[in-house]
Amino acid sequence: MNDLRIIFMGTPEFAVPSLEILIEHKFNVVAVITAPDKPQGRGQKLMPSPVKECALKHNVPVLQPTNLKSLEFIEELKSYRANLQVVVAFRMLPEVVWAMPAFGTFNLHASLLPQYRGAAPINWAIINGERETGVTTFFLKHEIDTGSIIFQETEPIFESDDVGSLYERLMARGGRLVLKTVQAIAQGNYPSVAQSETIEIKHAPKIFKETCEINWNQSAKRIVDFVRGLSPYPAAWTTINGKQYKIFRCSSKLAAGSSQLALGGYETDNKSYLYIKTADGWISIDEFQPEGKKRMKVEEFFRGNKI
Repeated sequence: MNDLRIIFMGTPEFAVPSLEILIEHKFNVVAVITAPDKPQGRGQKLMPSPVKECALKHNVPVLQPTNLKSLEFIEELKSYRANLQVVVAFRMLPEVVWAMPAFGTFNLHASLLPQYRGAAPINWAIINGERETGVTTFFLKHEIDTGSIIFQETEPIFESDDVGSLYERLMARGGRLVLKTVQAIAQGNYPSVAQSETIEIKHAPKIFKETCEINWNQSAKRIVDFVRGLSPYPAAWTTINGKQYKIFRCSSKLAAGSSQLALGGYETDNKSYLYIKTADGWISIDEFQPEGKKRMKVEEFFRGNKI
């Protein structure tokens, strides 16, 4: 175990439990690589990433390269003589970086690979109505998310889940899987299984604002899953009377309002409910964020506003 010299790469909160658990179990994390500090808030003050904050708390050296191919960074990386690199929620690495350590570089991905390769696996699993997802550790190679699988663990997706709740569980489960993977590599006894390319693979591409617009020409269930898969961030949205509304929670209603309305048409008493017509029924909007206002429950909005 003490022979491992680990470089950890990650940036957001999702990567923190993985770094914490390695340090807690006395693994030798010789350096952390994370994104440069970013300006945030009204004052645009430079703020460190959650991974940098964690590393500094544990007195682990931090590197924040802007260019992963620069000779200066490559030489600095070599100087740590790492023989294993662990990647959790970081950017794409050049081969000169991921091929450097003797034991290779492995990544934690928030899906059951080969399913949901890509930038937004948690979102797309919920959007597509999956009942199960999980976490995978795998060795990096040229094509993104295609390397040999080390370990996988499954996680159920409940009907009450949104991205926020599933993210929290996968973040904790992922940390434990990273520990299991490093322990197996330290003992020299770990699987490395090629991903299947014969099955139909669902992808998880990056999500943009236009991706998040609700298509009312779908079933109520599809729309509920779509909203759950984008809540709380970046949030599904729709336009009502020329104004944009972010939708955070909704539920399906088979029979609610007038059958004469067009798809996407709405019905409300401006007191307690807002129903929108779908391909096979109705959606009740439960929690939303009207343009220029904060997130709130629909009945809270109607106390001082009308649609």
